[in-house]
Amino acid sequence: MTEVTAFVPGHVTGFFTIHRDDDPTKTGSRGGGLTLTDGVTVTVRPAEETSVRLNDVAVEMEAVETVLSTLRTTARVEAETPLPLGSGFGVSGGVALGTALAVNRALDRRLSENELLTIAHGAEVQAGTGLGDVVAQARGGVPIRLEPGGPQDNLLDGIPARPRVEYHTLGELSTESVISGEDDLLTQAGKRALSRVVEEPTMDSFMRASRQFAREAELLTPEIRDVVLDVNEADGQASMAMLGETVFALGTGLSDAGYDPAVCEVDVAGARLAGE
Repeated sequence: MTEVTAFVPGHVTGFFTIHRDDDPTKTGSRGGGLTLTDGVTVTVRPAEETSVRLNDVAVEMEAVETVLSTLRTTARVEAETPLPLGSGFGVSGGVALGTALAVNRALDRRLSENELLTIAHGAEVQAGTGLGDVVAQARGGVPIRLEPGGPQDNLLDGIPARPRVEYHTLGELSTESVISGEDDLLTQAGKRALSRVVEEPTMDSFMRASRQFAREAELLTPEIRDVVLDVNEADGQASMAMLGETVFALGTGLSDAGYDPAVCEVDVAGARLAGE
């Protein structure tokens, strides 16, 4: 096994539904989001025992360990990201998917992209850290997930746009605590948001639907609401990242409102091996 590196874009979800199934590869979500040029770089090296480091800190990541177990190997996984952790950017899914891509090449397993996505998606669902990030991160762009589940079930559409994206993070929010709880209110709000964007697949429609979803699903915290209102008053468009104490805005929305945000763009290529 040789050293291999993969890049997986970050993913900010604007709205989503929850769909559960006994098969974790069929469990997932419908919804829409943005993939980001700020992402996760994952390097896999041969090792007798599995270890995972994120930004040079040893961590336990159940989804990554499940990916390696499924691929019947052990490895040293080193991931780096500029993205805030636990704040709605799909970092866990990114490390899981990057690990699958890198191990597949390093061990010459010759699995297809959809096979690797199914492994990474199922691993993240089992870990309780996400429901749709992996499928979106593989595609890139502004993906709209029309059906839940892994790639064998997930019908993807998208908005043909590549805007500048700003984000401002206030803290962490547990994805597992939200997606494992009562979800009827959230799913009904997500269905309405998805219908709006399918009828009008534009960035304006996406941002309006995302804001309305955050309110209707009762996920909008007072702190996030204040930042979103500041951006709106500065004639910008912003919403809450699902799931995190993070506000994302298009163009210069947060900057115009007086914040000092991180800046990136929509990533159009999706998950890939480094240098390819």
